[in-house]
Amino acid sequence: MTTDRRATRSGRPSLRVERELQRAGHRVLAGMDEVGRGSLAGPVSVGVVVIDETCRTAPAGVRDSKLLTPAARVAMVPRLRRWALAHAVGHALPAEIDEVGIIAALRLAGTRALAQLDVVPDLVLLDGNHDWLTDPQEAGLFAELGSGASIPPVRTMIKADMRCSSVAAASVLAKVERDQQMVELASVHPHYGWADNKGYSASVHMDALRVHGPCVEHRRSWSLPGVTPAAGGSTSVGDDVDGSVEGHLLADTVSEGRSR
Repeated sequence: MTTDRRATRSGRPSLRVERELQRAGHRVLAGMDEVGRGSLAGPVSVGVVVIDETCRTAPAGVRDSKLLTPAARVAMVPRLRRWALAHAVGHALPAEIDEVGIIAALRLAGTRALAQLDVVPDLVLLDGNHDWLTDPQEAGLFAELGSGASIPPVRTMIKADMRCSSVAAASVLAKVERDQQMVELASVHPHYGWADNKGYSASVHMDALRVHGPCVEHRRSWSLPGVTPAAGGSTSVGDDVDGSVEGHLLADTVSEGRSR
């Protein structure tokens, strides 16, 4: 069994993939992951963690954010920030998701995260099998919406959040920041239980939608209970269109895309 397969099954990522990419010439490497893709309300958020060869082994206990308790994620944030060469989280708002769709909104959040960095990565390592970060056809749209960052070359890897420490770290930073935003929004819109469900399709949230209807923080292009989706929207409730499936080794699961 390879190191990659053990990491995938145990949820314990390493820097093996990152070191291979650095030896191949990508010395400044950015791990990137998203959270909130399938939520009914609130932003979609993208974390990025940049490392180079001076960044040693990742802090003990780093995992994909879904495998950690909320308290463990929050406690890990200061350690991840000290470890990384640079880090950031970008967001796309519900109205932007409704306007451009979830994939373009992911791209917008990702470019906003990159724009915050004070270092330009040689390569972005992206979780999944689809490069949602690169789309030259939407360069004009993103300029209008103020993303303000050029896109480095991108490589996708299935289960990168389970295999790669930089990607797992990015998922933790994004999850903690987005969760904090949802707790703050819950104080403004208390009916929906966002402090607990973070905008996902929990029964409390669904019942509140039926009784009170949606608010400004909901994604109106989603199929919400009792609400006709906004024009152009057809995403099902809770749909998390990730497309990730169990992969093979690095040589079989890594694909490259470049911005144009």
